[in-house]
Amino acid sequence: MEWGPVKLTLLLAVVTTVILFVISIPLAYWLSYSRAKYKGVIESIVSLPLVLPPTVLGFYLLIAFSPESWFGSFLNDYLGIRLVFSFPGLVIGSVIYSLPFMVQPLQSGFSGVPRSYREASSLMGKSKWTTIAKVILPNMKSSLITGIVLTFAHTIGEFGVVLMIGGNIPDQTKVMSIAIYDEVESLNYGAAHLYSLALLIVMFLILLIVNLRKNKSSNLLN
Repeated sequence: MEWGPVKLTLLLAVVTTVILFVISIPLAYWLSYSRAKYKGVIESIVSLPLVLPPTVLGFYLLIAFSPESWFGSFLNDYLGIRLVFSFPGLVIGSVIYSLPFMVQPLQSGFSGVPRSYREASSLMGKSKWTTIAKVILPNMKSSLITGIVLTFAHTIGEFGVVLMIGGNIPDQTKVMSIAIYDEVESLNYGAAHLYSLALLIVMFLILLIVNLRKNKSSNLLN
């Protein structure tokens, strides 16, 4: 088993999780408290990766990022950025595909914080962002941890999206899920077993952390 795909997978998961954490906090906050008429449309777009086959999303991202499209051509010709078959392309695809796994737990966490906490902070003259950072977020730690852990795990297990966008380039786009596919195609079941076992153990530990955290929170409430 080569360590290149392992390192690349972990790097992709960390970068995707950090980006989504920053993006999802204001988005989840808005989805939790907004009464906009188009809120349902935004929620549907955010949740779409949960039901959309990853190859479909990967295909359209491949078309969008291709130098033959206007968007891909603009990035390539004017900014010198190539997203197809590159690590930055994998990051963008992973951010889009894992978006609901971060947003939905955070949205649930925001909705679960009592309204009186926000009102008390407002009466004390605190700004909206101060209220979020010092009042709301500390009271939804379980949701924060769940969102981070699920996003990290989901990114590690991605296959269809990363295959369509990144292909199978060693040290650039060959993550563990692609490495397993590659080893099976080569009838190298020993290496495929090692990659698969590593993913199985990591996924189990991640789910164990989430469930233990959830049970601990339930016990504290009871």
